Amino acid sequence: MESRIERLCIERGLKMTGQRRVIARVLSDASDHPDVEELYRRATKLDQHISIATVYRTVRLFEEKGILERHDFGGGRARYEPSEESHHHHLIDIDTGKVIEFQDAEHEELMRVIAARLGFDLVSLRLELFGRKQKPAIAKPVPGRRAPRQTEEPAK
Repeated sequence: MESRIERLCIERGLKMTGQRRVIARVLSDASDHPDVEELYRRATKLDQHISIATVYRTVRLFEEKGILERHDFGGGRARYEPSEESHHHHLIDIDTGKVIEFQDAEHEELMRVIAARLGFDLVSLRLELFGRKQKPAIAKPVPGRRAPRQTEEPAK
């Protein structure tokens, strides 16, 4: 069975070698945004003869053909995901590197309004937010007030 990325490669006229098929399959199966080294680790589990250079060349080719999107989420390594019809944004946890995809129609409308106000028609939009997971709020004592007592519920 062909993966989505394999179908895109064929539609765009790429010759699908066995190693390209493996890399395409690994990318199609990815639920994260792997970098080239992670793609290489995953691909070599399926075909031990794939070299890191082949993965780099294939990823660059897929990117040039519009099959993959390259992202710089920090950390010094480009990360990749299949080009999608559905538009989404990214929130990157700067402590763990975890990438959370989200959609926000309200934000996108605001960006269109800003572009129009500045005399432009918005043709593309990319949003990457970088943040740190919030720690649970710790109640701070208010001067002059007693802190509430912690009580346990009686067993019923």
